Amino acid sequence: MTERDAISGDAQRVADDDAAAESEPPAAASLDRGSLTPEQQLALEELLFRLADDEFVHAERLTEWQIYAPTIESDLALANVAQDEFGHARLWYDLLQELGYTEEECIWRRDAGDWTHATIVERPFADDGWGDAVVRTYLYDAAERVRLEALTDTSYAPLADRVGKVLAEEEYHRDHAVSWLERLASDDDARERLQAAVDDLFPHALSLFHPGEREDAIRAAGFRRESLTAMREEWLDTVIPTLEGYGLVVPEPGEVTRPDARGRDGTHTDAWFDLQEAFTATHREVDFETPARLRGEEA
Repeated sequence: MTERDAISGDAQRVADDDAAAESEPPAAASLDRGSLTPEQQLALEELLFRLADDEFVHAERLTEWQIYAPTIESDLALANVAQDEFGHARLWYDLLQELGYTEEECIWRRDAGDWTHATIVERPFADDGWGDAVVRTYLYDAAERVRLEALTDTSYAPLADRVGKVLAEEEYHRDHAVSWLERLASDDDARERLQAAVDDLFPHALSLFHPGEREDAIRAAGFRRESLTAMREEWLDTVIPTLEGYGLVVPEPGEVTRPDARGRDGTHTDAWFDLQEAFTATHREVDFETPARLRGEEA
């Protein structure tokens, strides 16, 4: 090889390295609000709204079980889970407010079709639905673990600062759900109710991993590096053996009939519109400035 060839080869390698560097997402916790491009901010908003909406709507449904759970301990436990989920939603909505949104725009004055939560969290509970609550919480919290672990090396520093706290609390939620799965699966009648809940909720749980229109931009910015497909497989590798271990039959994901409503794309079941109407009712009964004054904000 001539010296010219060697120099040419070195130049090509440098060019290749530069191109690779440009295609790599930013390093962990290297971005903040001031360093975001407009496209990155839109991608971050999509990610944050998914996180926040899932937690908020999940918590709204769980509050329906307060005073109705089968034991005092489970009543208190589920109330604590709902409170935690509201707190997690607040963490993510706060980040959206730092990007220019108001609380009213995030929650109270938002059109029902603009919410992007997965449909599993909006579904009404079955009439004899303690088994439904247990299965729902398990499927959701198992997915939440996968999702949060995928955010531990996020490039957005304010998001990275919050992930560890939420992960620790979600572990308690999963433990509570698994303990009740084991307890109910030991009884034939209760196991039948668990199976009915799996049949109903599993297709909706898959919507947790449905991509949005800015999925590529989310990963390119390093907000989340793992693909939704890989996360879905990790979740399936956890929940299928666990549920089957308790004598439950889990549908093959490829054979599941996908619900018409996906959630992530703004399409929802009829139950969502009733729920959203209910939890915004009090806010609509007062003028919009009153909640801001109560929070000490300027109108």
